[in-house]
Amino acid sequence: MGLFGKKTSVGLDIGSGFVKVVEVDRSGGQPEVSLVAMRPLLPDAIVEGEVMDPGLVADTIKGLFQEAGIKRRDVVTAVGGHDVIIKKIEMDRMKESDARNVIRWEAEQHVPFDINSVELDFQILNPSDEGLQMQVLLVAAKKELVDNKVALLADAGLAPTIIDVDAFALHNAFEYNYPEAMEGIVALVNVGHETTNVNILENGVPILTRNIPFGSRRVREELQRVRGLTAEQAEDVVQGRESFPDLGRFVEQSADEVAVGIERASAFLLTRHSGEGLGRIYLSGGGARIPGMRAALASRMNVETYLVNPFERVPVRPEAAVNVNLEEAAPMLLLPLGLALRA
Repeated sequence: MGLFGKKTSVGLDIGSGFVKVVEVDRSGGQPEVSLVAMRPLLPDAIVEGEVMDPGLVADTIKGLFQEAGIKRRDVVTAVGGHDVIIKKIEMDRMKESDARNVIRWEAEQHVPFDINSVELDFQILNPSDEGLQMQVLLVAAKKELVDNKVALLADAGLAPTIIDVDAFALHNAFEYNYPEAMEGIVALVNVGHETTNVNILENGVPILTRNIPFGSRRVREELQRVRGLTAEQAEDVVQGRESFPDLGRFVEQSADEVAVGIERASAFLLTRHSGEGLGRIYLSGGGARIPGMRAALASRMNVETYLVNPFERVPVRPEAAVNVNLEEAAPMLLLPLGLALRA
């Protein structure tokens, strides 16, 4: 059975720059994208992950669903940011049902929030092992963050069937499209509008997640401040629609900031007995499209860096895109695709 009784699911990503929707149809032999739509948010409607104008954001979501002709009201969405803690911990080996009874006590040792103010979930990473200890991926999100997301969707006439975590939704779509990247140590780096998410994976298992307070918005604002470009001109330059002779300097500065964030996130690799370091970087998000960003990051990190295609192994129907240039928008769609692939 599909996620909603029918074999379709809708992933809704409410970002700081755009609201994005991807619908996936599973009625055939494999998942297929049946609809893609997105709509920009007015500046500062969402700042650093906080919804500053819920009414405006809800209206934007409503308008997008109406424009795309989406009738379904059940969606899969996600939360993220500093109010979400993802941590790999060790616990005494026990059945999952028993672990669920003690996970709140275990979380108190690792979560820097009042344990009564968070929603908790976990995943046993090595359930088939026989050792006395088991590795557990612990996730805690502030209840206020979850409640606010549910209330926002209700204002837009929607209801969440699943509330995921941004980093896991990105990982979900990445794993589906790049199964070969599930070996060794890699970094999935999603450069968003305001925030960059760094997810370090070891043999496909997320072992560390960090958010960097940097996004493509910073490059646009620097072009406006330093070079006097208008907002529209800066957007065209960042999207590669217009060339700009001095863009390389701005991109190198941006790549350096992202690289420092990756280095800090992966610093623990240097202390490992295996000695294995970061092998590859996979780049997604709207910032991945900034001309020269991939090459600048690869040069700065001295690590092979690839641009992620969310539709590498997920076919897209010819009529799926609703007023969207898929080639231009593709790097921004990994997160909503990962949400829509949930089942």
